[in-house]
Amino acid sequence: MELRKGRPQDVEGRLEKEVRVYDFLDSLGVDYWRIDHEAAMTMDACEEIDRALGKDVEEAVSICKNLFLCNRQETEFYLLLMPGDKPFKTKDLSAQIGSARLSFSKPEYMEKYLDITPGSVSVMGLMNDSEKKVRLLIDEDVLDKEYFACHPCINTSSLRFATRALTEKVIPAMGHKPVLVKL
Repeated sequence: MELRKGRPQDVEGRLEKEVRVYDFLDSLGVDYWRIDHEAAMTMDACEEIDRALGKDVEEAVSICKNLFLCNRQETEFYLLLMPGDKPFKTKDLSAQIGSARLSFSKPEYMEKYLDITPGSVSVMGLMNDSEKKVRLLIDEDVLDKEYFACHPCINTSSLRFATRALTEKVIPAMGHKPVLVKL
């Protein structure tokens, strides 16, 4: 795994949704670093990736958990960003956002609203949510870090950029107003 600045020089063979992420970040003037790797399906698989993403900076970098959730009726959808080492307790989150019961959403909704498949869930998918059907929830501890890491809508690459760029450029450009939660 080699850390590289910016988009791949050659995008042939890469999925369109991944290339759209690079186009989006470039259009916003966001500086980002990227590594390509084997498919990372779990938080455990992300540990080596985290080390590679943070090898040239002082603070540890880690890909946060990205959970795609819905209410019981499957009418309200949420993307939750939280530290990877924090346990997720549905009851705690449900109370904070006023939802009776949350569960993991079906993959077809993930693909319909975010153009993402299981294992590749990322905040970057919100750029595909033109109807604003998904509410962004961010655990406040995610914003305490200098850097933010995520997949570019595919789990064979990972990105690192300043958390400040996430909050000041990326999320506003997507048109989603985040709700801060404490888990």
